[in-house]
Amino acid sequence: MLVKVVRNLLGYTFAAVDLATRGKSLKRSPQEQAQVDAELKKLALYQFTVCPFCIKTRRAMHKLGLKIETRNASGNNQARKDLEQQGGKIQVPCLRISEEGKDDVWMYESGQIIQYLEQRFGPAA
Repeated sequence: MLVKVVRNLLGYTFAAVDLATRGKSLKRSPQEQAQVDAELKKLALYQFTVCPFCIKTRRAMHKLGLKIETRNASGNNQARKDLEQQGGKIQVPCLRISEEGKDDVWMYESGQIIQYLEQRFGPAA
């Protein structure tokens, strides 16, 4: 019980510091942003609000100017069930990548997710 309280306290502290210290987002032309936004509809980030790896991933999303749908797997039973049954495990962060005519890709590990997002949507992409 005490461990959970401490973990949540630290997690919310990290989340608050992240929000307070975020820099500016990547700016695109309206046409480029519309194209990126259309692509983002194929993505969903399964996350916990206070998970440090999720915070790291959300910070990278902000930096890249990406408004990816987030699904809180700690407070949403359906999101948790999707992670377990479709993704194969309950682990966050997890980026679900959906493409028409293909099986969904469930990408775990914050570093891999951030690298994917930077390569696909970064300034040199």
